[in-house]
Amino acid sequence: MPDPAVAEAMAGRQVRHDNVYMNKEKALKLLNEEQLAYCITHSKLHEGTTQAVPGAGNSDTDILFIGEAPGQKEDETGVPFVGAAGKLLASLLESIGMKREDIFIANVIKHRPPSNRDPLPEEIEVYRPWLAGQIEIINPKIIVTLGRFSMDFILGPGFSISQIHGQPKRKNGRVVVPLYHPAAALYSGNLRPVLFEDFKKIPKIIELVKEEQTEETNVHTEKQKNLL
Repeated sequence: MPDPAVAEAMAGRQVRHDNVYMNKEKALKLLNEEQLAYCITHSKLHEGTTQAVPGAGNSDTDILFIGEAPGQKEDETGVPFVGAAGKLLASLLESIGMKREDIFIANVIKHRPPSNRDPLPEEIEVYRPWLAGQIEIINPKIIVTLGRFSMDFILGPGFSISQIHGQPKRKNGRVVVPLYHPAAALYSGNLRPVLFEDFKKIPKIIELVKEEQTEETNVHTEKQKNLL
């Protein structure tokens, strides 16, 4: 069953993909085409940019990382997190035995805001169904939010990243891990060790989620046996 937030965000849009009949890569490609057409019609954010940056990585992953918006390097290449923050993210992943190929990375906003300014609330709303659709298709077990914009997108307003970073939360049946954005650690050196320490928690969180799902599967199987 899709998340209520996803269903609400997708309401009113024409979405033709069906995950039952096409694989995730094809579904994501179709979603990108549909949402790009919508966003450039309903927002001027794309003006002055080189291209959209929908996201990249392993669509069959259990972990989805979500950032804020593309920067200059991302706008040039069409790939998220390829600048200085991307290099730090790669180091963070490597520190826990993971690679970019193991995860999927997306942003709340798919076009670079002018001069890398913060996304405006109305821009976030226009682009909301794009990310919501990606979450629905990829269907990750864990979502790692990088920075306050993606944290607010997933968890809703009312949280402070300085107070809940590294603390797993539950939202719509998924585990959400809010973390500082790698760019914040580049600007404030004191956040760098904090980010590395928070990343160390991810493997254990993955392990616990998998154990929990195994237990749920075993309980369901036992109930099915009792019905026979």
